Amino acid sequence: MTIIILSRGSCGLSRCTGRYLMSMAVADLLVIIFCVILDYLGSLHFPFSFLRHYYVCSLNSIMNAAVVDSSVWLTVAFTLDRFIAICCQKFKARYCTERTASWVILTLCTVSYLRNIPRFFTYEPDHTRAPFPVCRLRNLCTKTPWAAYLWSGTIFTPLIPYVSILLLNTLTVRHILIASRARKAFRSQGNDGKQVDPEMENRRRSIILLFAISGNFIVLWMTRVVDFVFQEMLLNLSSMSALVEVGEMLMYLNSCTNTCIYAFTQAKFREEMKRVVTRPIHRLQAFLKA
Repeated sequence: MTIIILSRGSCGLSRCTGRYLMSMAVADLLVIIFCVILDYLGSLHFPFSFLRHYYVCSLNSIMNAAVVDSSVWLTVAFTLDRFIAICCQKFKARYCTERTASWVILTLCTVSYLRNIPRFFTYEPDHTRAPFPVCRLRNLCTKTPWAAYLWSGTIFTPLIPYVSILLLNTLTVRHILIASRARKAFRSQGNDGKQVDPEMENRRRSIILLFAISGNFIVLWMTRVVDFVFQEMLLNLSSMSALVEVGEMLMYLNSCTNTCIYAFTQAKFREEMKRVVTRPIHRLQAFLKA
């Protein structure tokens, strides 16, 4: 008989999960700052500002790709963490720890930034449109190494994470259904199923958080994945600019809605955010009174 036990001591909805949630919130905030505010809105409303300078634009392209990669892969890491905590009880005690979560977060963020450094060289300076050199994308489509690098980047984000999250959620749902039926049958023999099961409540909260975050990712990244499959994998090079723009909008919307999900579902996240916001104010008040 299989019975899921979500203990708070190892990695239920506790510090381990909090590490992933806070790192995901920071990554999502960076997506909004670099991709939406500095890149999209800055280029739209200030086409010849310092943001379009060759060096600034090239560095910003690295940050744009890196913060998106970090946000996506941290979602995968969180989904894997929840899968192990729910479905792999023997491995849970070793993997679902704050130390492991910290190393996973650090590794994913480091790899995301290092992997996107070559993007700096995909641009060249253009001296004809402004008083200073602005960014111009190099013609790299005919160069096999660069084409392979850019194409593999799209596979790395979001195709592999998308498939991974779908697979992990499917396995998690399957395990939950089997374990829930077994647990209900076991408890009904002892108390006729009338008492509230605390383990079922813990499981319910964990599953709500898991599917709110990963489901949000699956829905809002779907257009981006479809665009990649049709235009690059199926070699359909026809103009699909509307689909591309909608996909980017939904992709950035995912970063906005994730923070709302954390705030609505996690009291500890709300407390931590409140502490981060109010601590500088309290220190300023103490300094003024001194």
